[in-house]
Amino acid sequence: MAATAQSILGVSQGRILIASGNPEFRRQMAILTAGPTAQTEEAVGGAHALAKLVQFPCDGVLLDRHLPDLDSEEVAHIIRQRYPRIEVKFVDSRVAETEVRESNTEPDESVPIEELASEAFKEAGAERLDSLSGMIGRSEAIQSTYQLAKLVAGRDTTVLVTGETGTGKELVAQAIHELSPRAKHAFVAVNCAAIPEALLEAELFGHVRGAFTGAAQSRLGRIHVAQGGTLFLDEVGDLPLSMQAKLLRFLQNGEVQRLGSSDVYRVDVRVICATNSSLLDQVQAKQFRQDLYYRLAIFPIDLPPLRERDGDIALLAEHFLRGFSQEAGFPVKSLTPAALGALEQRKWPGNVRELQHVLERAFILSGNSREICAQHVQTGKELREVRED
Repeated sequence: MAATAQSILGVSQGRILIASGNPEFRRQMAILTAGPTAQTEEAVGGAHALAKLVQFPCDGVLLDRHLPDLDSEEVAHIIRQRYPRIEVKFVDSRVAETEVRESNTEPDESVPIEELASEAFKEAGAERLDSLSGMIGRSEAIQSTYQLAKLVAGRDTTVLVTGETGTGKELVAQAIHELSPRAKHAFVAVNCAAIPEALLEAELFGHVRGAFTGAAQSRLGRIHVAQGGTLFLDEVGDLPLSMQAKLLRFLQNGEVQRLGSSDVYRVDVRVICATNSSLLDQVQAKQFRQDLYYRLAIFPIDLPPLRERDGDIALLAEHFLRGFSQEAGFPVKSLTPAALGALEQRKWPGNVRELQHVLERAFILSGNSREICAQHVQTGKELREVRED
């Protein structure tokens, strides 16, 4: 190669990320970049590169034009927007001489990855996307979630969905499954926080008869049941350390061994995880394995809280009220402007789930009225002060 990675990037020290699906090309570029003060990191694709940059921002990125998973232009745009100080240059693993394309576009500020996805789609000339199955909203914040989910749905990449309680993490996981080639197979959801630690291994991996007290018959685990489909692990941060090691081993080799048995089975399952806590904080506190975190967070999707979804409260309220009305056999009820204003002024710590519960109470409190007024959309202590009409 005529040019070294350092001369291409103009970086002679610090960390350089080499992103390519070609291991020999990564190896050659790493050799060319080697130096007393330069360090290299490698990523096997676009999603892997984005995940690495979350925790290890580099000084420069060499981005293969022919990534195995994502469009290299979109990945470069995301990196430049998210990390404006990082030099991003294209290289071509399919030619003998490395070609570099400079870009004169310099972003003015860094923005979250969700917004970057939106910008990438806009640059490609895409119009506003349809919502994901089961989700309501047209705000820019939620649109970026739709775009990221649709971008990763067609691959088997492990996805980590994060966000506050009630933002709809399981809905995103289900939508990714339904958009994927695995849609005809099972979507198996496991709430890691709801299963006692003593039963968790048997629940996930299965057990044979007599494996433990009360095991009257053999049973397949949730992982095995999800064969060919998607396994959704909700509240994955609540997994005990012992189970984290077993989950990591499964993710690495795709094998399942039932409790009490020596037989090993290969299972083809796509894994999507969710948490409302910071796994990185748990890693620092030695409560979550660092190697498992990097294995799960290959493609992170962070859901915006309801308070940041401008204009979506009215759409969500209309959707919920239509559903409540149909269930009760009533004409569809509507919100008065004052009621909608009261809803839009709230902070919604419980997000969409809290909004749904408040509207269900308001629907009941409104009785036979076709309209829901501001006095009906009270929460907590205020609810006890509502008088009957």
